Amino acid sequence: MKSLALTYAVAGMGVAVFQLLNLPLPWLLGPIFACLFAALAGVPLKGNKLVNDAMRSILGVAVGATFTVALLGSMVAMWPTLLMIPLMIASIGFVGVPYFQKIWGFDFATSYYSAMPGGLQDMLAFGEEAGGDVRALSLIHATRVMVIVVALPFILQGVWDADLSNPPGAPATSIAPSQLLLMVLCGLVGWRGAKAVGMFGASILGPLIIAAILSLLGILQHRPPAEAIWMAQFYIGMTVGTKYVGVTMPEVRRDVAAALGLCVILLVLTVIFAEVIYLMDLAPPMETLLAFAPGGQAEMTVLALIVGADMAFVIAHHVLRIFVVILGAPLAARLFSSKSTD
Repeated sequence: MKSLALTYAVAGMGVAVFQLLNLPLPWLLGPIFACLFAALAGVPLKGNKLVNDAMRSILGVAVGATFTVALLGSMVAMWPTLLMIPLMIASIGFVGVPYFQKIWGFDFATSYYSAMPGGLQDMLAFGEEAGGDVRALSLIHATRVMVIVVALPFILQGVWDADLSNPPGAPATSIAPSQLLLMVLCGLVGWRGAKAVGMFGASILGPLIIAAILSLLGILQHRPPAEAIWMAQFYIGMTVGTKYVGVTMPEVRRDVAAALGLCVILLVLTVIFAEVIYLMDLAPPMETLLAFAPGGQAEMTVLALIVGADMAFVIAHHVLRIFVVILGAPLAARLFSSKSTD
């Protein structure tokens, strides 16, 4: 309990410092950096998975509430860029797996599941089953998410002059209590229902689906209030930072350094694919960058909400990315296992 209270205090100080220095996304980046530095300094921080999942469900409701009939119709035209998602994942595999094997000396299982830009829990589960180094996988994916999330706001500001100070929603006092209650029900029913049927990304996708249905029916008429989105950012940022608790210097020298190299590879590949899509005039450049950047699904959702990006476009591509990675992971594991027994 003391560790949890200390974690909240550290994350809160991060928010305060970022706001004082007028830095972008204080409710997301502030907790990330504060908890990261505290964790590396040996402070006993602790996250709360249940609360973090609940916060992710807020983002699911926020995305689902943006769906309209017109927006749904526009998704049909996304097929050219959606087809590029498997190509990008294949490119990441072709470059990333040899990178981890030949430069850092990881075994195939650790290299494959480190390179694949899937969800942290999924890659850890599949990687452990395949005999990979779970500790290395955890640090590499935590670093991937952190670097992408930290880099993107500055890219968005520097290239497109995006306003990251926009409130992510209306104040809670301006939304009818019945709508607020409906949002809570969407989050709880969607999250727990999706988890019960084993859906990947249940805490986001379940609420998203329920909220989208109610929004399309005209029943849900608002996104979650700004206060709820800020709270979700706070917990998600805190969770990313606390993943570095207990990291040793040898792990920093090897695993985190390897992850930083992967991030350079991922950012280069993202820019290449975004440039191809832009030159082919298939999608707006900012939405393309947000859709193809291999960060965490929740973190990319936050950024897309704040800059006012096309939510359907961004989320559709991230859902497909996670789906393709998760679908391919067991196939790769079986292929690797069969080769090992030959």
